[in-house]
Amino acid sequence: MAGGPAIVFPGQGAQAVGMAGAWVDEHAAAASLFARASDLLGYDLLAVSRHGPADRLNTTAVSQPAILVTSLAALEVLRSREGHPLDAAAITAGLSLGEYTALVFAGVLSFDDAVRLVDVRGRAMQECAERRPGAMVAVLGLDRPAVAALCAACRDGDVLEVANVLCPGNVVVSGSAAACGRLEEAAPGAGAMKCVRLDVAGAFHTVLMQPAVERLGAALEAAVLRPPRIAVVSNVDARSHDDPAEIRTLLARQVVGVVEWSDSMAYLLSTGVGTVWEVGPGRVLRGLMKRIDRRVACCGVFD
Repeated sequence: MAGGPAIVFPGQGAQAVGMAGAWVDEHAAAASLFARASDLLGYDLLAVSRHGPADRLNTTAVSQPAILVTSLAALEVLRSREGHPLDAAAITAGLSLGEYTALVFAGVLSFDDAVRLVDVRGRAMQECAERRPGAMVAVLGLDRPAVAALCAACRDGDVLEVANVLCPGNVVVSGSAAACGRLEEAAPGAGAMKCVRLDVAGAFHTVLMQPAVERLGAALEAAVLRPPRIAVVSNVDARSHDDPAEIRTLLARQVVGVVEWSDSMAYLLSTGVGTVWEVGPGRVLRGLMKRIDRRVACCGVFD
């Protein structure tokens, strides 16, 4: 498979204490992003990303800006290298939270506006989770229709929905803790290989996040969004959009909508992409890509 590079950015769950390593100090552009974000947020984001404590970094309110800024700082490291792929990239995407990083890379959002928006998004989602605790479970070995049928069978009046379609055989559900527990018990009998409970406090990408949509929507209205200089694939419909007003609407819908990552990557690859660069902490997106299309070469900034 031949073609230009695509740049993809991770979402919540990729964070780890120490992810902002010594490389930040070695690159002035990376360090300046952390300094600017800390001014905007009112706390030392680099210190939390580097030293934790993990309990604080893993909160939704802190992990979201931490991943955004770590990813954009890693982008500056990649940009500093001779022969980097960034100027040749014609398409980008990010997993849930990572879509904001992609929008900065594509020139839709300024760095400052992205930090402010992600701060509002993270805080609002955390408050929803604290008011109505929920859970998320990755169901491995079943396709989307089978997982949707499991949700219907185990819902019993609670919230339980497909939340993320990550790759073939990896579908994440989200809902009340009780309903997720019922699904975990029923999944082996439906043919699932296993279930993995995700380390999150809320039922993200369900109607339980609706109050966060309203807060984020107000913040999005106050932010400046510009037409993208390259294609950005939306999580909501696995397509790219040029109209800033449409992008703004999709970002608000994303909080309660299904993350269509598998379809997003299929669309991205359909444009002729040859190499996918995962820019940010972790290797999750490269692992998913191997399940979507093994022919695609995948790279990371610190490989």
